[in-house]
Amino acid sequence: MAKPKTPAPAADIVRFITVLRGQRVILDADLAAIYGVTTGRLNEAVKRNTERFPEDFMFRLTLTEHATLISQIATSKPGRGGRRKLPWAFTEHGAIQAANVLNSPRAIAMGVYVVRAFVRLRVLLASSTALARKLDELERKYKHHDEAIASILAALRALTNPATAKRRGIGFAADIG
Repeated sequence: MAKPKTPAPAADIVRFITVLRGQRVILDADLAAIYGVTTGRLNEAVKRNTERFPEDFMFRLTLTEHATLISQIATSKPGRGGRRKLPWAFTEHGAIQAANVLNSPRAIAMGVYVVRAFVRLRVLLASSTALARKLDELERKYKHHDEAIASILAALRALTNPATAKRRGIGFAADIG
């Protein structure tokens, strides 16, 4: 019996998380790959356990959303052996619930990493929001400093430029004339 692959760290799973309809989600094909099952197997398990997946746990993509994703990531075009149905998008809770209904050792192990990936992304987004707020505050605070610095530089340039009038040298010079 072959050993199951070692679970991927949360950092690797973060790359599968995308934002759709204002929610962070993982598409069914990516989630199936993480859990080590086929997309059909994952969707079959979800279909058999619909009561465990309310609307806020997963949703089906629209044609427009799917077309946008196809243009952003390398997926097969419709009619070329690709998907026949629109993909499902699983929120954090839906992804964990999917691990529960699959009930395989790999799905259970990877469920922990999926949770960590969503938490890591949440922390990252919160820190970037705080950073953006701080930058806005600094910009407002130092907005008028640009004008002051420009006037100081102009004054310094005026002091360093030699005068255009010819100045007489220092010391005694006899006019011989």
